[in-house]
This record gives sequence, structure tokens and C-alpha cells, in this order.
Amino acid sequence: MEPSPGSGSSPGPSRVDQPYPPSEPPDQPPAAHAKPEQSSGDQPAGPGAAGEALAVLSSFGRRLLVLVPVYLAGAMGLSVGFVLFGLALYLGWRRVREEKERSLRVARQLLDDEERLTAKTLYMSHRELPAWVSFPDVEKAEWLNKMVAQVWPFLGQYMEKLLAETVAPAVRGSNPHLQTFTFTRVELGEKPLRILGVKVHTGQSKKQILLDLNISYVGDVQIDVEVKKYFCKAGVKGMQLHGILRVILEPLMGDLPIVGAVSMFFIRRPTLDINWTGMTNLLDIPGLSSLSDTMIMDSIAAFLVLPNRLLVPLVPDLQDVAQLRSPLPRGIVRIHLLAARGLSSKDKYVKGLIEGKSDPYALVRVGTQAFCSRVINEELNPQWGETYEVMVHEVPGQEIEVEVFDKDPDKDDFLGRMKLDVGKVLQAGVMDEWFPLQGGQGQVHLRLEWLSLLPDAEKLEQILQWNRGVSSRPEPPSAAILVVYLDRAQDLPLKKGNKEPNPMVQLSTQDVTQESKAVYSSNCPVWEQAFRFFLQDPRSQDLDVQVKDDSRALTLGALTLPLARLLTAPELTLDQWFQLSSSGPNSRLYMKLVMRLLYLDTSEVRFPAVPGTPGAWDLDESPQAGSSVDVPPRPCHTTPDSSFGTENVLRIHVLEAQDLIAKDRFLGGLVKGKSDPYVKLKLAGRSFRSRVVREDLNPRWNEVFEVIVTSIPGQELEVEVFDKDLDKDDFLGRCKVSLTTVLNSGFLDEWLTLEDVPSGRLHMRLERLTPRPTAAELEEVNSLIQTQKSADLAAALLSVYLERAEDLPLRKGTKPPSPYATLAVGDTSHKTKTLPQTATPVWNESASFLIRKPNTEILELQVRGEGTGTLGSLSLPLSELLAADRLCLDRWFTLSSGQGQVLLRAQLGILVSQHSGVEAHSHSHSSSSLSELELWSGLPQVTSSAPELRQRLTHSDSSPEAPAGPLGQLKLTVWYHSEERKLVALIHGCRALRQNGRDPPDPYVSLLLLPDKNRGTKRKTSQKKRTLNPEFNERFEWELPLDEALRRRLDVSVKSSSSFMSRERDLLGKVQLDLAEIDLSQGAAQWYDLMEDKDKGSS
Repeated sequence: MEPSPGSGSSPGPSRVDQPYPPSEPPDQPPAAHAKPEQSSGDQPAGPGAAGEALAVLSSFGRRLLVLVPVYLAGAMGLSVGFVLFGLALYLGWRRVREEKERSLRVARQLLDDEERLTAKTLYMSHRELPAWVSFPDVEKAEWLNKMVAQVWPFLGQYMEKLLAETVAPAVRGSNPHLQTFTFTRVELGEKPLRILGVKVHTGQSKKQILLDLNISYVGDVQIDVEVKKYFCKAGVKGMQLHGILRVILEPLMGDLPIVGAVSMFFIRRPTLDINWTGMTNLLDIPGLSSLSDTMIMDSIAAFLVLPNRLLVPLVPDLQDVAQLRSPLPRGIVRIHLLAARGLSSKDKYVKGLIEGKSDPYALVRVGTQAFCSRVINEELNPQWGETYEVMVHEVPGQEIEVEVFDKDPDKDDFLGRMKLDVGKVLQAGVMDEWFPLQGGQGQVHLRLEWLSLLPDAEKLEQILQWNRGVSSRPEPPSAAILVVYLDRAQDLPLKKGNKEPNPMVQLSTQDVTQESKAVYSSNCPVWEQAFRFFLQDPRSQDLDVQVKDDSRALTLGALTLPLARLLTAPELTLDQWFQLSSSGPNSRLYMKLVMRLLYLDTSEVRFPAVPGTPGAWDLDESPQAGSSVDVPPRPCHTTPDSSFGTENVLRIHVLEAQDLIAKDRFLGGLVKGKSDPYVKLKLAGRSFRSRVVREDLNPRWNEVFEVIVTSIPGQELEVEVFDKDLDKDDFLGRCKVSLTTVLNSGFLDEWLTLEDVPSGRLHMRLERLTPRPTAAELEEVNSLIQTQKSADLAAALLSVYLERAEDLPLRKGTKPPSPYATLAVGDTSHKTKTLPQTATPVWNESASFLIRKPNTEILELQVRGEGTGTLGSLSLPLSELLAADRLCLDRWFTLSSGQGQVLLRAQLGILVSQHSGVEAHSHSHSSSSLSELELWSGLPQVTSSAPELRQRLTHSDSSPEAPAGPLGQLKLTVWYHSEERKLVALIHGCRALRQNGRDPPDPYVSLLLLPDKNRGTKRKTSQKKRTLNPEFNERFEWELPLDEALRRRLDVSVKSSSSFMSRERDLLGKVQLDLAEIDLSQGAAQWYDLMEDKDKGSS
């Protein structure tokens, strides 16, 4: 007979009075609770009392150790603030650690008994439920989890070998400080990866199987590393990883193993939580915790989050491995973030008694691609009007996510979010809707366009025409994408001492640069990486490739590839070896370049004309044969895009150099000579050079070059200095100058340090000339430039827009010609594209010319037919433009042949230098100089015309500057941008500031728009360290009407931080400008004397 639970005949301890822990079920085995009751009365009292006393002493010692930092802080004379800061840091670290441990316990408990806890806690949020509970098309795969659990120990053995035999040697070889790096412990633990649900996507493609795995890993993994040289130990103990892993089995074949390869990637960034040990415990400090997890997630994203993926080939010699590893995007989504309405108010004043508004901005995300809009201050119905373009790789799966926040000084407030699967955009083509915000109130207005990828250039002109009418900011719309598959290189040059290089590649197009990984110790590296670029006009853009050592100091080879080559290649693809320049004789690079045009395929789209231009009409309204649509009226004027005529002229003054290195050697190197230096300039793929100065390490060139430039951001002037030799010229150094600074400030005069050489510097002066549509200043310009040494400097800039022609003569009386046009001024010419078989061609092309003598030069235009000769010509003296209103003619011109007309716009802009001594003068003559005034006009929009370079003659140095006041001077430009309704201030720099103490100040400039003294009108520059002559070149804007700006005063203060950890600021001087007394329409850059602060109480 079974004994009763309460009988004393039971050999073990009774379970009746033993309560169950709340976390364990009643069927828990009794051994778990029997241990504390054993030996309850068997142990002697002596050792127990000694142990208790030892525990008390140990506890007292630990508490005593806590006071040691306090004692040390007092002994060192430190403030109590350091003690409080350390205490707060420790408490924050402890809180983060406890939160991570609690999260790990809860996650492990859920995975250990998922079904029971799921049934028990159905009240949990939708996010916490497994995917197979929430979605009927997601299947539970317990059989797969059992397989993973069986394989898990063997996977741990493989990981241990991989880390010890592959990863550790790579880490030791990457840095000399890590030569003792080793893995001391690698255990994946007993908790395997779990797959919570599997979804199979059917109907996508018959040549692939597409799976989505909802994975969750809450493991007791333990990995410890050690750098013995520095006695440094670190590691990981416990980790969580949750996300959706997409697995693609492709291509499917008719031979075993049926599947050619397996691709794996996360559609969205997974969530990650790591428990650190050893030295990496410091990463659990608040702030560092989220930062470290973010950095690790960025590393995972660079490897396993779209557009990156892991490819495992299952068969040898698999075709199109590069295409499988980095496939072309499915399409492009153009996101127009237009506006929002009804947002909630988050700003509060007077401790919440007064309700304000919000300062909203939006974050737009698609996978790893993220964009942030500008902040609209004090507005619940903001208008952004911004456009972004994102690449879409997986449909379905990827989502468009928009989050709206309220900008605050501390932590931004959340206002709501919306999500939309990109598959809906693909189905609709164009979506223009108001989307409700979840988690908040209000709606956001988006226009979403799906752009298909075209493998031929047939519709390029149509796409460019459409993009000209699209209002897009902050970037112009793209016409194409470029995908570069970087495969490998061969026979790269060795480093000094015949050492193998660590090559990496920089790929640049326009203002975007991307870098490959570095391959260590190899002159035949294999990268196998893909890079993607948006192109605005592939006809005029280049791909610049630089192969460098990972230190970036040594260039191993270079390549400049005009992208126009791809437009004539089959399927817009080049797959070949490319020879490298400035490299070894056999150095080459293997790449595959694929271009695809972006086409908006919808019948509702009509090509827009530029708004506000006379004669604008829709191209889609041109009548088709046999249609009843009325013929549109003949335009009376051209309709150029808004970027036409916005070019500036950049004058590049190459003055002198100092301390160049000597490269000439005589008598077999026994006698050291000097160098024969010259300067080589490169801009937008074109290069030109100065004269050679013989045997001089401090040469003076005093040469001028002129460049027609646009405002495309990211442009750089590349400058290289060489020593002229009979065989190969020796390198003397290089430097780069960003054109953004020059275009913004208007003038730059600096000594530039030459890079990649031990010594040497180059003196250059750059000046931006903005064309003015008035002939009143032409006489003054001519008097300055018509001297013996400056006769070739340009006096004006001519911009020509050739739109179309009509009634051209036919070939043999019946067949229309294939016309093209040439525009020429002097020796400079421009040829348009050839249009096949039409008597009414539409070119829509522009060209710019530097004009030396506007009174005598002539614009020559010829219209020719391919294979038929001249169809007509036109000679337009530029003196007619000087007599025209605003120096512009825009009308139909009759060709000299008597048959045919052309519609063109020709406008002239006079180039006036605003800087003294910039124009070239003879050394033997003194001349009156212009006052030092910088003219600033609003930043012009992007144009596709390529920069034109023209060499100029020599000049002398500038005249000395005016003396500064007792407190120093501030250089400032103020103007009003009427198109954007903004007041703009440009802080150039200061000179001769007063030094109050022993050390030079750390100056910065603070701007305040009076009479308001609130945070909304305050601006300040960055801080410059220990200088009396700081240069800032920073721009600030205030959005307000012109009449209100004229009622304001601009308070500009130059300040310096007085000490570390102090809020006090030393005022070095200030300037107050009454904006009503300044001509805000032009904008003047000038030096202002700094004055003492009359109101000492102001900050």
C-alpha cells in the first residue's frame, strides 16, 4: 500500500509543508527543495558561528571599500562633484546590467516553455506573441527547432575552430598592438537558436524558393578574449538577437543538388542585447551601452542586412555569382515628403501652464537607408516639400517607415509613425495620400512613385526632360542608378621596402564617395563587393576610382571612367578589366558596371514645363498623326530650366610655393640639386598646368586660370606639384581645395600644405565672379583687365540656350535631315546631339563661353545635317546683347540660308572683381584698387554643363590690408535671399583679436537678431582653439519677411570660453548692425571693427 503524503514512513523529507516557489509548477522534483532541510541540525555550532563572523567582516570590508574613492577624492583636493558623478555612473551601470539580466531571464523562460506561457499569457501585447500565433500564413516549425538543437553542439565546435584558426590570426595581423590577441574561451552554450515561425512566399518566381524565418536567440553564449601584452581581458556572456531572416534558394536546377546557392539576409535590422564581461563591462555604462550595441548592429547590417547578404554556393562554377551576391534593385521609390497636419503640441511653457506648439521634423527609413527632414519651428501643420530616393531590393518585405518628432534641446518628443509595404507602391505606381500617424495624432502627406529600371538608353532624353520640371530638394531627382561590382585587382605596386600593400578602393561619382574593405598584405586583392550610386545626368558624369593603401597616404592606382561609355554598351553594362593609371605597368582592376535608367511608368504623368516661364507648354500635348487634338501655339520664348545662366566664374591664381623637396641628382646621386617645379590642376575630369620654373625650391608662377563652375556640392580642385624631368616627372606633393567654401564666401587666399611629402606649401588665391546683367560696369572692367599682362582675362560670361529649330530644308526635296547644331565663340565651340530625320528638331541644350571683348566678339551658330552639310547659319554680334535689356535676347532668329529658324536665348553677364589686387597688373605700374568687397548672391542651382577651363596670364600680389582696431576686426556678409524669404549671414573670420590672458583665446561668434533674445533667433559658430585670427566660413539663416528684417538689428559678439567646465564666457568684442541701413539686396562682405559691450549685463 502506498504511504500517504503525510506519513512518517517516507524516507525523504515531507513535501506537505514545503511551499512551491511561485515560478515553478507543482510537478517539480522534490530534490530541488530538499537540500536546505538536510543537515539542519547535524552541523556543529562552532564553524557556523565562525562562518557568520567571516561573512559580517566581509560585508563590512566591502562597504569600507566603497568609501575609498571618497577618501582619495578628498586627499587629492577634488570637488565633491567628481564623487557624485562617479556614484551616478556606477548606479547607471548597475541599472543597465540588472535590466539586461532580467531581460535575459524572461526571454529564456519564454523560449523554454513557449506553448504553456503563450496559452497562459494571451493578454500580452501583440508584439510579444510568436508569429505563428498572430498570422495564419506563418507556420510553426518545431521539427526544425529539434534539428537545430541536435546540431547546436557541433556548430559550437565549428565556431571554436573558426575563431581560433581564422579570425584570431586575422586580428593579430591587422594591428601590431594585437599580436598577442587570442580567444581563451568559446562556448555557444546549451540554449540553441529557435525559429518561432516560417513563412513561404509563393508566386514570386519559379526559379527560386523564398522563406522568411522569425528567429529568436536568447543564449548563454560565452566568448572570452585576451590581449596578453596589455593584460586586457574582455568577453560576452549572454546575448539576445531577434529578427526576420529571409532565406532564398536559387537558382533551381535540373541536376543535384537542385538548389545552386543559398542567400541569407535580414530584411530589417534585428534587435540586439549583449551582456558584457571583463573590460567590456564598461560598455554597460549608460550612453555607452546603446552606443556599443548600435556599433555592433552597424557591423551586422554591413554584413547581413539589406542590401548586403550572405551567399553560400552549393555547386562549383556557379554562373552569375556576383549577381546573386549583390542583385540589382527591384526598383526605386521616390518619396515626396510633402506635409503633415493636426500634429500634437508638445512644447510647454511656465512649467506646463502655457501650451505651445511643436517643432516637427520627420525621419524616413527604408531598410538601412534613412533620411532626416529639416525642422519647422512652431508649427502643427508643417510643409516640408522634400524628396528622397531609395533602392528597393525585396518585394514583399521592405517597408517605408516615417516617424515624426518634435525637436527639443534635450530629448526629442515622439509625435507618431506610419508604415507602408513597398509592394503597395509597386502595385499602384503612384500613391498620393494622407496617411494617419500611429502612436500619436495627425496625418502625414506623402507622394510615392515607383520607378522601374530600364536596361537601354532609349528614353534617357525623356527622363531628363521630366526631371527638369520636378521640384526636388535637398537633391535634384536622379535619372539613373549605377551598380559597380568590384571584383579584384592584379599586380598592384608594392610599398617601400618591397612590402605587400593593404589595398582598398575609393569609388566616387559627383559628390558621393564609397569605400571598399581593406585586403591585408596582398598586391592581388579580391574584394567581391558591390556599390550603388544615383546619377543625375549620366551623359556628363564620371566614375573616379582610387586604389589606395589602407592608410590612405599611398595611391596604388587610379581610373577615371566617363559614364557616357555605358550608354552605348549592350544592356548598359561593362564587364571587363580596366588598366590603372599612376600605377604599375601591369596593374589592372576587374569590375562589372551596370547602369539602369529610372522610368516612371504611368499614363497619368505629363511632362511639366518650367513654371513661370513665358511660352511654357506641355510636350505631351504635341498632336499625333490623325488625332483631333489642336496644334499647340508656337512658343515665342525659350523655356530653359531654372539652372540655366546660374554659373559663376572661378579665377584660380597660382602664386608661389615654398620649401619644395629637391629631386634632381647629379653624378649618380652624389651631388644634390634642386627641382624644376610646375603645378598641375584638375577639376571635373579636366587637367591643365602651369609653366616650369627651372632649379628653384621656392618658385613664383603668378599665373591665372579661369573656370566656369556650377554649384554642384562636393566639387574639389585637385592640385599636384611635379618636378620636370627628361624621363618621368617626380612627385612634389598634392592638395585639394573644396569649392564649396569658395562659392559660399567668394574669395580664398591661403597657403596650402602639400600632402604625401615631407615639406612644401603652395600659395593660391581663388575668387568667385558672379556675372551681372548690366553693361554699366563694362568700362570699369575693361580698364582693369586691358593691360599688357592681363589682356586675356575674361570680361563677361555668355550663356546660350538653344531650344529648337523649324522649317529646315529637306534632303533632296523630300526627306527630312538629321540635324545638329554647333555654337562657337572664337576657338571655343559646343556641339549638340544629332536628332534623326526631322525638320523641327528640339535640342534643349545650353553652353557657356568666357568672353574677352564683348564689343567685338561674335556668336557663330551653324545648323548642319548628318551627311548633308550646312542647313543654315547665324552670326550674332555680342554688341547687340550689350544694347539689349538686361543683356539678353530671347526670340526666333532666321538662318542665313533663308529657310529655317532657330529659337535661342543668349544672355551676357559682366564679370566684376570685388577684391583689390586680384586683377593682373604690370610690376612697373601702380593702379588704384577696388575696395575689398565680396558680393554674395544666392547659391545657384545645379546645371549639367561641364566646367570650361581657360588659362590666363600673370599678375602681381594684392595690396596690404587696412589696419585693425584695438579689439580686432570681424569679417561679415549679410544679405536677404528674396526667393527663399531668408535673412542670411556669413561669418568669414576675425583678425588681430585682443589677448586678455597668458594664452590665446578660444574664439567663437554668437549672433542674435534683436530685439528678440530667445533661443529661436540665436546662432553661433564652431569654436576655434588658441588663435587670434580664426577662420569660420559658416552660414546662418533666419526665415522672416523682408519688411520684418529691416526692423531688426543684428548683434554679433566674438566670445571665448574662460575655463574648462565653466559656463562663463569672455566677450572679446561685438558689432551691432542696423539692417535698415544695409543694402540687403546685394550683400557686402567687409571688415567691421569690434567694439566694447556698452551693456555689461548682457550675455
